[in-house]
Amino acid sequence: MDVPNAEQGPTLDHLLGTDDYGRDILTRLMYAGRISLTIGLASTVLSVVLGATIGIASGYFGGWVDAVIMRLADLLMSIPSLPLLIIMAALLSEFKVPASSRIYVVMVMLSIIGWPGMSRMIRGEVLSLRERLYMKATEALGLSTRSRLLHHLLPNVLPLLIVQTTLSVAGGILMESTLSFLGLGVVPPNASWGNMMAAASNLMDFQKRPWLWIPPGVAVFVTVVAINVLGDRLRDIYDPKNERA
Repeated sequence: MDVPNAEQGPTLDHLLGTDDYGRDILTRLMYAGRISLTIGLASTVLSVVLGATIGIASGYFGGWVDAVIMRLADLLMSIPSLPLLIIMAALLSEFKVPASSRIYVVMVMLSIIGWPGMSRMIRGEVLSLRERLYMKATEALGLSTRSRLLHHLLPNVLPLLIVQTTLSVAGGILMESTLSFLGLGVVPPNASWGNMMAAASNLMDFQKRPWLWIPPGVAVFVTVVAINVLGDRLRDIYDPKNERA
């Protein structure tokens, strides 16, 4: 911190200016990107692993297993995700969870609300794949359930998982930025793009000190657009029904 040089505009010493504590915006932007990207990637991986496992089990076994899992997924999907996250984050503040631990809790929170949609999508794909001739052949050959799931069903679901994982990362970054902007996600002294934008929470900062909020806003925008473009391209490559593949 360098309080005498607080809220200075961009200079050669501080290319993106300084914040209200005199900290370099560019340095904080890079550290914040590390946290925001980590949360987006980690929460997506957790939700994909959980959703894929549950979705494959639901679609393959069917019956009461499918009914119980899908009703639970329907219940979670019927609750608006942002209000649910706000309530969960408010509980973290009430129980005074340390700032260093909030990062990991936010990852788990985002994965909890992300797995139902993933599991329904995987379930639909598995319901189609299990009726294919090669799956019937695995049953006729007497292969074990584990072998059928891991060596024959999962590889054919993998392209869909890759595409959805890529697209879900962008959603995780946006959701984390929203929570941090509201002061319910990553909190200072840890920096994230969301709580950096929250620094310009008054009209004076918004009008007179744009270097406080424009860099993290642009970082979120560029990152999300880049990830979505990558996801669309992967969808074109892996989707056999797509004419542009």
